[in-house]
Amino acid sequence: MNITKEVQGLILLVARETLISLFSEDAHFTDIDYKMYPQVAMRNTGAFVTLKQNGNLRGCIGYLSSPDMLIDTIKDATIQAATNDPRFNPITFEELSKIYIEVSVLSPPVQLRDYKDIRIGEHGLLLEEPNHRGVLLPQVATEHNFNIQQFLTALCEKAGMHPYTWEDTPLNIKVFTAAVMSEVGKRKKTYDSA
Repeated sequence: MNITKEVQGLILLVARETLISLFSEDAHFTDIDYKMYPQVAMRNTGAFVTLKQNGNLRGCIGYLSSPDMLIDTIKDATIQAATNDPRFNPITFEELSKIYIEVSVLSPPVQLRDYKDIRIGEHGLLLEEPNHRGVLLPQVATEHNFNIQQFLTALCEKAGMHPYTWEDTPLNIKVFTAAVMSEVGKRKKTYDSA
């Protein structure tokens, strides 16, 4: 998936504005010319928003596909990651200036035929089995220096299965790619007040 640098910047700006809007009724949103930026108006595209603080995960929620425009999917995922990730308390105003945003825009998932076809750093994984579902973004394997076996083990754990189920049972796994954009190293303005 090829998203221009300009559109990546716009996506990150809108995600940041959405995060600020949770704490300020006066928050303004960038006007988007959908004719000039048709990528943000795409529909049926998945996106995840990851929030990090001091390099640590602070929230991550997303959608594998959404009928909404991509920019609206990103807004919703930003709000959900900040307020409804069950692993964390909601983000507070005091944390706002310390939070960095990463957005992953997903390709449609395709069926994996053989575990050896997984490309670390390029593929994300989606496991769907009766009563078990788990998703790991492509960057998870890179950030944790996973090999294929470790990536599959982490996926099974995420889905609530025995970690090594993949060794004995062929699992229904799909792979996808992601265009990943991040504020890390790009933010120059500090949001001390909203």
